Amino acid sequence: MPHGGTPRIKGMSGHSKWASIKHKKAIVDSRRGAQFTKLARAITVAARDGGGDPSGNAALENAIAKAKAASMPKDNIERAIQKGTGEGGDASAFESVLYEGYGPAGVALLVEALTDNRNRSGADIRHLFTKFGGSLGEPGSVGYLFDKKGVIAIDSADASEDDLMVAVEAGAEDVATDEDVYEVVTELADFAAVKKALQDAGIEMQSAELVYRPKSLVPIPHEGQVVKLMKLIDALEENDDVEAVHANFDVPAEMLEKVAG
Repeated sequence: MPHGGTPRIKGMSGHSKWASIKHKKAIVDSRRGAQFTKLARAITVAARDGGGDPSGNAALENAIAKAKAASMPKDNIERAIQKGTGEGGDASAFESVLYEGYGPAGVALLVEALTDNRNRSGADIRHLFTKFGGSLGEPGSVGYLFDKKGVIAIDSADASEDDLMVAVEAGAEDVATDEDVYEVVTELADFAAVKKALQDAGIEMQSAELVYRPKSLVPIPHEGQVVKLMKLIDALEENDDVEAVHANFDVPAEMLEKVAG
């Protein structure tokens, strides 16, 4: 049974709506060559750290799933795994770094990066924070505002609320929806079981990953501040070393859709 009782499927907050938009945007963006490079790097590092068998390496399994969703060729995926397991030689150059800072309106940001040069990446990310009205903080400055969670996105055309009861029964702690996407949230310990339950039920997933989810949200009522924040997040996500950006803002969904274009 899920922890803390049975969750009810509810409407998405502005923050979750942003996550929904990102899921759809990622499918399009992933077809770009630069995004293929990021996906291959994530596969390589996951294989280096946990071995080349995805059945026993959740990080590698998730990285491969993202690559397949982006239509990355099978040969590219296999080469990336081989690099990580020692057949390529350059996997050891990369390390995971978590940058923390604040954006416009006091929004907390966590930036996950994979880099082979911490000095370069740190300077680049600091520059982006400053350029777009934010400030890069020290390690630990905002990390306590987030929890690591499993998040699974499912197109609402591929499943109904009744279909998602298998996720609830497998341990999902929260399920939210808008007209396009269901977002299933789990504790880390329950992520694999919930994901398997959905797979066994034949439910197709847009994405399934471990993310930093905010414990509470900062409301941003003014459109101008939302525009500035989105420019900062977009600039960070476009950086070659950045894997993911997490933020603790909440805005009206209608305003977010307008700003997202």
